[in-house]
Amino acid sequence: MSTTMLSAAEIRATFLKFFEEKAHKIVPSAPIVIKNDPTLLFTNAGMNQFKEFFLGVKDAPYKRVADTQKCLRVSGKHNDLEEVGVDTYHHTMFEMLGNWSFGDYFKKEAIAWSWELLTEVYKIDKDRIFVTVFEGDEKENLPFDQEAFDEWKKWIAVDRILKGNKKDNFWEMGDTGPCGPCSEIHVDCRSDEERAAVPGETLVNADHPQVIEIWNNVFMEFNRMKDGSLQKLPAQHVDTGMGFERLVRVLQNKTSNYDTDVFTLTIAAIENIVQQKYTFGDDLQSVAFRVLADHIRAIVFTIADGQLPAATGAGYVIRRILRRAVRYYHTYLGYDQALLYQLVPCIASQFETVFPEVKAQEAFVAKVIKEEEISFLKTLEKGIKRFEEYMNQWNTNHSENPGISAIVGTTTEDIIHELDKQRAKVVAGDFAFELYDTYGFPYDLTDLIARENGWVVDEAGFKAAMQKQKDRSRAATALDTGDWVILKEADSSFVGYQEYNTEAQVLRYRTITAKGKSQYQIILDKTPFYPEGGGQVGDTGVLIFDDEVISVVDTKKENNQIIHFTDQLPKDITVSVVAKIDWEKRKAAAANHSATHLLHAALKNILGAHVNQKGSLVSDSVLRFDIAHFSKMTDAELEAVTQMVNEKIRANIPVQIKEMPKEEALQLGAMALFGEKYGDVVRTVIIDPKFSIELCGGTHVAATGEIGTFVITGESALAAGVRRIEALTGAAAVAYLMEKAGVVKQLAEAMKTKDVLKSFQNLQEDKAGLEKQVAALEQQALAVQTQELISFAQQQESYQLLIHEAKVSQMDGLKKMANDAKALLGEALVVLYAVHQDKPMLAVAISDALAKTKNWNAGALIKSTIAPLIKGGGGGSATLANAGGSDVAGLKNIEAVIKEWIG
Repeated sequence: MSTTMLSAAEIRATFLKFFEEKAHKIVPSAPIVIKNDPTLLFTNAGMNQFKEFFLGVKDAPYKRVADTQKCLRVSGKHNDLEEVGVDTYHHTMFEMLGNWSFGDYFKKEAIAWSWELLTEVYKIDKDRIFVTVFEGDEKENLPFDQEAFDEWKKWIAVDRILKGNKKDNFWEMGDTGPCGPCSEIHVDCRSDEERAAVPGETLVNADHPQVIEIWNNVFMEFNRMKDGSLQKLPAQHVDTGMGFERLVRVLQNKTSNYDTDVFTLTIAAIENIVQQKYTFGDDLQSVAFRVLADHIRAIVFTIADGQLPAATGAGYVIRRILRRAVRYYHTYLGYDQALLYQLVPCIASQFETVFPEVKAQEAFVAKVIKEEEISFLKTLEKGIKRFEEYMNQWNTNHSENPGISAIVGTTTEDIIHELDKQRAKVVAGDFAFELYDTYGFPYDLTDLIARENGWVVDEAGFKAAMQKQKDRSRAATALDTGDWVILKEADSSFVGYQEYNTEAQVLRYRTITAKGKSQYQIILDKTPFYPEGGGQVGDTGVLIFDDEVISVVDTKKENNQIIHFTDQLPKDITVSVVAKIDWEKRKAAAANHSATHLLHAALKNILGAHVNQKGSLVSDSVLRFDIAHFSKMTDAELEAVTQMVNEKIRANIPVQIKEMPKEEALQLGAMALFGEKYGDVVRTVIIDPKFSIELCGGTHVAATGEIGTFVITGESALAAGVRRIEALTGAAAVAYLMEKAGVVKQLAEAMKTKDVLKSFQNLQEDKAGLEKQVAALEQQALAVQTQELISFAQQQESYQLLIHEAKVSQMDGLKKMANDAKALLGEALVVLYAVHQDKPMLAVAISDALAKTKNWNAGALIKSTIAPLIKGGGGGSATLANAGGSDVAGLKNIEAVIKEWIG
């Protein structure tokens, strides 16, 4: 099919070189985790990072670019998770090779270059290629794409140009946003015999595993509005995406993506771990190998880009993928330990040159994955067992055919429908939710297990149960966002580094509604308001329209636009506006932000270079800093970090902020955060070139002395391998320290001492001594009481029976008395009970010989007979057990129940 036998790395490099020679700027992949775009959780297409260029809200720095983009498709419109591993060409995380034109070339060049690269450079057989063009859509008033058809006619036979419908040949990123007709390129990878038997054009877009789409040329011409209408974009653009894994498969003459060197190293590593061979088949063991080889990439890249597994949002998507993988290796490879984390070094090495962020965080990523695996493995077996019990119970209840006479209905059709319904094996939605809520089973996993056993899940019922839980825990947070009302077509700019109040014009505004309350979003042509980002909260302040003052309650960024949130609109939004930030809040936030840079540097100095920022919150009142670190910080480490930060504050170091090329900043030693997208020119914050240099867009103090002082108020675990540090600066730090000093002063006065610590240590020593004395006296008292109690024992045929109330306040004391009484009596059954603070408690002791000869069990007796009397619970061993409860009245029946149990 192709005379080219390049490695995956060479294929990627060839693509980038080809377009570089066509005057394209090669740009790095955007992070796989989306930030500043509420419409997406993850980058699901190569165009995501260029969205604002297509919309015309930001000028592209280059007219032509090319890249390889990390993408993830497991939710929303593009959801391939069910097919991943089962077939040979769907993936969760994949690379999208792309070339882009922002208002430059269009269909002619894009189509010609696609043909040249595939047939002249990669040498794919021309007679195996089919292309599709958009057939048009009457409802949308969209015509047939004659231009694309005419361009393709120059290169390929007309009978290989197929018309495609809106579903296949009109590309849309989501419900709203840039879109346009597209032209797909498909390759027929079947054998010559198969191609002769069945024409390839009949299999295009028919889900045939060997007739696959590898490239899509999207011609961006429209913007889909919220009301469903299409608006012309300011310019025409080209957005292409070629599936890297599929391309490699074609060029390496493989029948499966998983047989290429994109995946074979990972599969070999799995074989080594589980000591089994991958057999390239359709059996569930082979599927398991493919699932692991795919899923580990998605998990690793998202964690490296800053998204930890979590219970909601993007974090839950990663947890779903991870748990699906765990279930496959646990069930079909028989591996019951954490496995995925062992594959991290393989992925890190494979992608070190193209995506170095994984190698840089290898230990951290592996730690997070391992902890997630261990956690889920603890409940997986229990969940599967519960599922099996559910299915067995259903089979028991449906083992007998009720007979036609038992069916209500008057027609044969009614009878057949009812019998089919009774035979259908449906997992109830409530039970699917139980598996999710109790055992951590994502819906996908429940659906997978059900389908493997010939069942279906009541998805609607599951969603209803999920919604009930959400309604119980919080009010609905649905957000209704209207379309923008555009007053003026112009660019927006941020001037808040230099200005704190600015005269501006409103460019556009819209209404948003949440929880029944309306709010407004306003975009100005220029603004001093810093939008939430880099951990720093958005500015608040006011917009002054003539004599009308509108409060800005928050500022955020979306698609590179700074959005001001207000609770009202002015009477006349067309007049000039003065935008004025709350300066005091900004100053306090800036102090906290600069303090996080000092903290980051100090942590690296004290703890080690492995420390990397994993998140932060910078407001006017507090700062919170999350780091990759594997153990709790000691008091000495916390003190050393605090001292180092305060030394830098007292030195009153000037904070230098410079715009420079990114490569130059990195050569200076600047820290760049993983998962952040930086431009070619970056804002670099320097606080002593030998101490702290970071790429940062936040606001900062002019000199470190403005921070005032710094104090750490808390250090705790956030997730596997992630620690959270909470701190205060300035006036808040001083107030905190004064409060602590006030407490110490009060203690000193109460204890009548100047050395509070020494006095406290003396009190501890005195307390320990008194506790020992009290314990000794209690033991003596228990021994005396035990001697008194054994006098109430009743002689039975071959043993002593003691059932009596004891005077004791602790369960441990009651158990000791029962055990000691048993020893003193010889062969004996001892049941002692007591009441403390209106709560009953019991202890049962049985001698070893009695436990064996009579098959008596103290734990079983407690659980089955005694604990229910007092409305409680308990248990223990065969010779000693205890129980606590809530119903004192039940104690009056103890003796009768015990004697009945004895028989």
